[in-house]
Amino acid sequence: MRKATRIIGIDPGLRHTGWGIIEVEGTRLTYIACGVVEPSPKADLADRLAAIHEGLRVVIHDHAPEEAAVEETFVNKDARATLKLGAARGVAMLVPAQAGLVVAEYAPNQVKKSVVGSGHAEKAQIRLMVKVLLPKAEFRTDDMADALAIAICHAHNRSVR
Repeated sequence: MRKATRIIGIDPGLRHTGWGIIEVEGTRLTYIACGVVEPSPKADLADRLAAIHEGLRVVIHDHAPEEAAVEETFVNKDARATLKLGAARGVAMLVPAQAGLVVAEYAPNQVKKSVVGSGHAEKAQIRLMVKVLLPKAEFRTDDMADALAIAICHAHNRSVR
């Protein structure tokens, strides 16, 4: 008999780091929880990173995932913003690694293609498909939906890794 595997998906961001937890057993996906870590917008970079670290540490402690997946950084025209987002992504990879989890990385287009079927899907399409795949999921922000999509992407691709 196969055991369900608990996966955390993390959508890193300095203002909002989304997290979503699912269980996968064969092809069956089950929603467990989701949320967002929101550091103070007035905090400096180091304090925001510390808040993300602590928030994700608590989530991993409370929900005990066995695998983790993090979205790769989307490179934009603002190099400074990209570097700062990279710091948040580093923390998002560090926390599960410190908990002993193997951390998979997925490009945004791969997440979209895995969940929606198109690598250029819009946010509304992602939200809709996450709700179809996880009918009991309750998410109030795109960050939460994206984190669940990252976890779903990992569930679909983990046997290939």
